[in-house]
Amino acid sequence: MNLPAISHVPFGKDAYMIKEDTLVVVLKAAKGDLKKVSLFFGDRVDIHKEIQVNEVPMELTGSDELYDYFECIVSSPLTRICYYFQIEDFFSVSLFYSEYGFTEQMNRQRIEYFQYPYLRREDMIEMPEWTKDMVMYQIFPDSFASEKGGISGQSKRIKERIGADETDGLVEYRSNLGGNIKGIVENLDYIEDLGANCIYINPIFKANSYHKYDTVDYMDIDPCFGTIDDFKTLVKAAHKRGIKIILDGVFNHCGPDFFAFKDVLKKGKESKYVDWFYKLRFPIETKPYPNYEAFAYVASMPKLNTGNPEVLEYCCNVGRFWVRECGIDGWRMDVANEINHEFFREFKKAIRAENPDSFLIGEIWENSENWLLGDQFDSTMNYTFISVCKEFFAEESINVQQFDEKIQKMIHRYPYPVSLAQMNFLDTHDVGRFLSFCHGDERKLELALAFMMCAPGIPSIFYGDEKAMEGLEEWEYRRPMEWDRKTSVFDFYKKWTHIRKGSKALSRGNYRTEYIDNENRVYAFSRQYEDEKKTVIFNASEKQVCLNLGKNVNCAPWSVAILE
Repeated sequence: MNLPAISHVPFGKDAYMIKEDTLVVVLKAAKGDLKKVSLFFGDRVDIHKEIQVNEVPMELTGSDELYDYFECIVSSPLTRICYYFQIEDFFSVSLFYSEYGFTEQMNRQRIEYFQYPYLRREDMIEMPEWTKDMVMYQIFPDSFASEKGGISGQSKRIKERIGADETDGLVEYRSNLGGNIKGIVENLDYIEDLGANCIYINPIFKANSYHKYDTVDYMDIDPCFGTIDDFKTLVKAAHKRGIKIILDGVFNHCGPDFFAFKDVLKKGKESKYVDWFYKLRFPIETKPYPNYEAFAYVASMPKLNTGNPEVLEYCCNVGRFWVRECGIDGWRMDVANEINHEFFREFKKAIRAENPDSFLIGEIWENSENWLLGDQFDSTMNYTFISVCKEFFAEESINVQQFDEKIQKMIHRYPYPVSLAQMNFLDTHDVGRFLSFCHGDERKLELALAFMMCAPGIPSIFYGDEKAMEGLEEWEYRRPMEWDRKTSVFDFYKKWTHIRKGSKALSRGNYRTEYIDNENRVYAFSRQYEDEKKTVIFNASEKQVCLNLGKNVNCAPWSVAILE
C-alpha cells in the first residue's frame, strides 16, 4: 500500500458542503493502489463516551496519471462531524486513516479523527442560480460590430481635455476597427439565436489604446464605443432576452492618463497619489523600461497599489457603480493573480451588496485553488481546458487515456461546484484561434466544441469562432467579425449550445469515464443529474468505429453521439 500517496485535507476540495446538511468528502490515493475505501463519521460532540459512527462506501470517481479519487456524500442532521477512513488494497491489507495517521485498529479518540467542526451555511460555496445553465459569448468590442450584421472597419481618434487647467492637456482615445456598443445592441438577435445567454465584453471604459486595458476613466464609456446611455440600452435589451452582461475590470493597472498617475507625473514625490501605485521610484523613467512596477514592463500600464485602502475603496465604488447604475451581472477581473487576495474579498462583498446574484470571474492561467474558496472568485478562466483540448483534438499529441487523465485532474483540483462554474473556452482575445491550431480542419474544431458543451464548466465562445475565423497573431485573432461568411460551423455551434442548455445533466451533472479506446481514439463519458443521464461518445479518428455501450453505436470519423 502506497501510504505517502494517500492524502485528505479537511475543507477546500477534500471536504466541502453542497447543502446545509450535506458534505462531500474526497480521499486521494495512488492510482490503482486501493480496492475499497469507506468513510466512518459521527457527532464530534456525541454525549456518549463511545462515539456512534455510520459507514458510507466511497466511489472511485476518476483517475489522473498519478492518483485515484474516492468520493462520498454525507447527508446527516449532524452539524458537527468527525470522521475517519478505512482503506483496503488488492492484497487484502486493511488500515484506518485519521488525522492521527494510519493504524491497524481504530482505537483513537474522536479528537484525533478528521474534523469538520460545524456545517455553517456561510461557508458553503454557492453559485448564482443563473450561472448553472450559462453559455457565454465573448466580445472584443472594437472588432465585433458597428451595425446589424456588419462592422465599419474604420479607425477613430477622439481627443478630450482632461483636468482643471490647460497643463493637464489632451487625452486621445482611439479604436482600430470601428466596433461599438450600438453594434452589440443591433446584433443581440444573432447572439440569442446562436444560443448564448451571457455576454462577456472586454474593456469598454475610457482608455488610450484600442484594446482599452490602459484605463483613463473607470466611470465612463470610451467615446469610440459610445455613451453610458448606449450601454444602459444594451443591458436592458439583453436582459429582455434573458441575456446577462459581464464586464472586464482592469484594476491591476491603469493607463498613463488616469487622474492619479497624471498627478504623480506632474507633482512627483509631492503628489498625494504616490501610494496609489506599487513601488514608484523617482525620478520616474519610462525608457527603455519603466523604473516602476507595471503590467509586463509596459510603461503605459502602471501597477495600482490595491493594498492601499483608498485604492480599494475607489475600485469597489467602481464595481458597485456599474452594477447599481447600469445593472450589469458580474465582472471578469484582469490579471487577477497579481492582485492581493484581500482586495477581491472586499470587491466581492461590494458587488454582492448591490446584487446578491452577481458573478465574479478571475483571469488566472494556472491552478486557482487559493482564489476559489468562496470568499473571492466564483470562477476563473480555465486555461487548462484549452491546453488539454489543443493536445487531444487539434494536435492529436496525446491518446484517449492521457486526455481523460488530464480532464480528471482538472475536474478534481477544485470542489465540484467550483469546477462546474469554471469558464471553459477554446480561445480568447489573448490566444490564437482554435481552428488555426487545427490547421483549418473544421471537424476538429466542432468535436472540441461539442466536448466543451458537454463537459463540466461554463462554455464560452469567442466572437467569430462560430464563423470559422482563424488567426495565430494578435492582429489576426482580433480581426473584424466576418459577418458575411457562410459556414456550416455556425449551425454546429447553434445545435450544441441548445443541446447544452436543454440538459441539466450536461450543465450540472457529475462526470464519469465510461469507455477508453486508445487504438481507435474513442472516448465515452457519462453525466448524470437526478434522474437524467447522458452518455457522450467521441470518435476522434479517421476510422468508422462500432461499439456497444448498452446498445450498438456506429461512430463516423470525427463525430460525437449522445445516448439517453
